[in-house]
Amino acid sequence: MKEQWLEWAIELQSLAQAGLTYGKDIFDRERYERIREISAEIMAYKTDIPVQKVKDLFCNETGYQTPKLDTRAAIFQNGKILLVKENSGKWSLPGGWVDVNVSVKENTIKEVKEEAGLDVTADKVIAIQDRSKHNLPVYAYGVCKIFVLCTIIGGAFKENIETTGFAYFSENELPELATEKNNEEQVKMCFEAYRTKNWSTLFD
Repeated sequence: MKEQWLEWAIELQSLAQAGLTYGKDIFDRERYERIREISAEIMAYKTDIPVQKVKDLFCNETGYQTPKLDTRAAIFQNGKILLVKENSGKWSLPGGWVDVNVSVKENTIKEVKEEAGLDVTADKVIAIQDRSKHNLPVYAYGVCKIFVLCTIIGGAFKENIETTGFAYFSENELPELATEKNNEEQVKMCFEAYRTKNWSTLFD
């Protein structure tokens, strides 16, 4: 659950960004800029992250504020799920932010290729989740996580800057997960979707 101060900071940032997008009066725009600065200062004060870094991460967009999209691929072989090993040593489903020039389906396929070296088809949306309802730590911006059931059609692992390898795991023998990206509940949801012939997409 989000703490109240974080809810306030997020709302202030959202209101300020909308005002900067649609406001025309120069004095109003100055006020919106100051509200945005205050939201960043609150985040910096409560998290010990430098104000400038908060501004770069939290107050760097224009236009009406909307959630970011993150795709996660669920790939199975012999009843086990594929996880990639992060540089941190923890494990996750292949995935990442959706690039502006690709669709959700294209991004899912691209991320698997980049992180696991595999060619896949993206076959079915397992779930669309509001990250703040499922993953920690809480982010200052909204994220929609899209889990996609995929099928391998070729490829092989290649060294890359994001992962150090991949392996297949059974549902009851999961490694230490990068829980900010996917937790045990989410991985087990993918197993359930894999086993269920007529799976209905879950969404928050």
